[in-house]
Amino acid sequence: MKRLDLNLLPLLEVLLEEQSVTATAQRLHLSQSAVSKQLTRLREAFNDPLFERTAYGLKPTPKALSLAPELRQCLQQLNQFTRPDTFEPRLSQRQFRMALIETTYSLTFPFFMPELLKQAPKVSIKTQTWAAETLDKLLSCDIELAIGCREWDERSPIQIKHLPCELNYIELVQDHSLCFVRQGHPALEHTWDLQAFLKYRHLQVAFGGIEHWLLDDVLLMEGHKRDIAVNMTDFPSALALCEQSDLILCAPAKYALPMIKNYRLVPLPQVVNLVPGSYLLMWHKHFDLDPSHKWLRELISNNVLNAQKNQDT
Repeated sequence: MKRLDLNLLPLLEVLLEEQSVTATAQRLHLSQSAVSKQLTRLREAFNDPLFERTAYGLKPTPKALSLAPELRQCLQQLNQFTRPDTFEPRLSQRQFRMALIETTYSLTFPFFMPELLKQAPKVSIKTQTWAAETLDKLLSCDIELAIGCREWDERSPIQIKHLPCELNYIELVQDHSLCFVRQGHPALEHTWDLQAFLKYRHLQVAFGGIEHWLLDDVLLMEGHKRDIAVNMTDFPSALALCEQSDLILCAPAKYALPMIKNYRLVPLPQVVNLVPGSYLLMWHKHFDLDPSHKWLRELISNNVLNAQKNQDT
């Protein structure tokens, strides 16, 4: 391999993500010609085409795909070498990558983002929805932060103590589950208990790549099972369906209660005894001493925790 200019590596990273010269040029504020020239230098350095043109954009070659897993880690390490020991939010143009479970956007972003924009007007956050591979991305430092749901209940397979030891976390919000039924639902005419809960069919919404809940695990341990009529991924649509049917919907209280104000739904207590779960802000220990990362996670946690205290009092 010819001598590699390390300044070309960020461009390779963006090309792998965008798989388009045009999109890469726009993202890096370069001309398409400049991107093409740098791609030529990368090809010469690695003695490989790296990308092949197709009708759908650039397709990475096997060589490029083999470089991808270590590229991000290499760039993180280079950034650590060149990053100053202090961080000036007002001057920074850093972009952070964060994954979130859908329910956490409304519980977190409105409380910390205004302060972030005030302190660091050029800092940006690129979010993605929590998925099955998110923990792997955290462990490989492909993303800097994530907000996900974990359980304190010992019966849960996603109990907090099972988090990988390479990760650190801060608890942002604790939440519990509620049941929702339409106004005039026949269950409201009788005692609300486990028997009534299991009598009717259920509507389930999948959040953050989790297809079943602690609720169902505990029910199964006790010899019971919900009759789930439909699984959905869109919560507003689930609320609308719940309003128009006898289906029972279980959902996290702090996320759901503000939303049901626009629907004719009645909240009911959960009939199964569960320990409240938590939304955690998580990151790899690699970033512990990074001043900009420390600034962001403290800004998020301080503002979200203060907002929760104000709401609880």
